[in-house]
Amino acid sequence: MTVKKLLNDSALLWLIALPGIVHLAAFKYVPLLGNVIAFQDYNLFKGIWNSPWAGFDHFRNMFAYAEFYRILKNTLTLSFYSIVFGFPAPLALALLLNEVRHIWVKKSVQTLLYLPHFLSWIIVGGIFINMFEKWFTDERYFIGMLVSIGIWKEIGWGMIIYLAALAGINPHLYEAAKVDGAGRWRQMWYVSLPSLMPAIVVLFLLRIGNMLDANVEQVLVFLNPLVRDVGEVIDTYVYRIGLLTAQFSYSTAIGMFKSLVGFLLVVGLNRLSKRMTGESIY
Repeated sequence: MTVKKLLNDSALLWLIALPGIVHLAAFKYVPLLGNVIAFQDYNLFKGIWNSPWAGFDHFRNMFAYAEFYRILKNTLTLSFYSIVFGFPAPLALALLLNEVRHIWVKKSVQTLLYLPHFLSWIIVGGIFINMFEKWFTDERYFIGMLVSIGIWKEIGWGMIIYLAALAGINPHLYEAAKVDGAGRWRQMWYVSLPSLMPAIVVLFLLRIGNMLDANVEQVLVFLNPLVRDVGEVIDTYVYRIGLLTAQFSYSTAIGMFKSLVGFLLVVGLNRLSKRMTGESIY
């Protein structure tokens, strides 16, 4: 292959990628400059350039607000249970479904489990609130209901990702395991799971990085005054305080705090994963 052809191929690939790069820069990186308002008393009419400087006042107010720690605890509690119960659920389902040999059964189950992903939270909320109205007004059950419904709605999406990874496993590995006398269970444990480890690590680290990001649409649909003490999370607090009362600088400061925590979690756990399993996202 000539140098000229390599250069032409490289230029073509860059040309194909250019719209995506421009979109990423315009909607992901340029808006980061707006984070400066976290250090200002931002005024919508004065704009970023003319709003007065406030330093770290909004961050100090965030930590001085007595209810902030309760809201942070609610967010961590919801995220913890969602990870503990929600993260392994699609993995286990994908491993079990992968063992089904009847294609029509496999496809039918796949479709049924994947369908809830396409329903909006408004529709899901209307269905479940009508079915379990009393449970959503009881603080003892509210978090459990949120986690359970979240798993039901999104388990099919996660399952598809793992099934795609399972489809890429070399079939010769299973044949070698059969020759060695491994049954279906041992094949799953010693072939399927180790082969899925890169995908598991990446998805887990990304999930951990979003630990302070509750599904704001889901929580807003189900949240009511009777369970606000256990149900309000950082995102709903930002919506209520930052948007409804136009405290843009304060809500931006909270967003920066969330981003910093997520960044530190991803970096720390990525290093730990690299040491313990050899797998990492970079």
